[in-house]
Amino acid sequence: MSLDGTYDAGNPFALIIAGKIPATKLYEDDDTLAFLDIQPQSKGHALVISKWSKARNILEIEPEALAQVMATVQKVARAIRSALKPDGLHIAQFNGAPAGQTVFHLHVHIVPRWDGQAVGFAAHGQGQMADADALSALADEIRAQL
Repeated sequence: MSLDGTYDAGNPFALIIAGKIPATKLYEDDDTLAFLDIQPQSKGHALVISKWSKARNILEIEPEALAQVMATVQKVARAIRSALKPDGLHIAQFNGAPAGQTVFHLHVHIVPRWDGQAVGFAAHGQGQMADADALSALADEIRAQL
């Protein structure tokens, strides 16, 4: 998909917000939701989304929704840092298929990185599926830091 298009209310993140598909939640408030990626690039890879904005990318999101998302990114990134002690945090946001976006609901990635670990992003949505029990235990560790 290009940068232009119509919001698809059936995208996976919209379905997570609607409670139609499960997610390993880390944090939720009235406006945002943070959860662990099911195809993580690194241990603790989390995603943050707006619960009310129908923006597909950063060009479309309302300034208020973007501010809410970024405040949650900071809160969750701090909790991930405390829980997992990474050497760095890769914060990323993709816009349009040629840039690597695969789910067209604006989202921000928080990817813990350790020394010696490759910095690049593998093709998103094509990685190995995480074990659900391992994600749940990891979420407990991170939530304990919020």
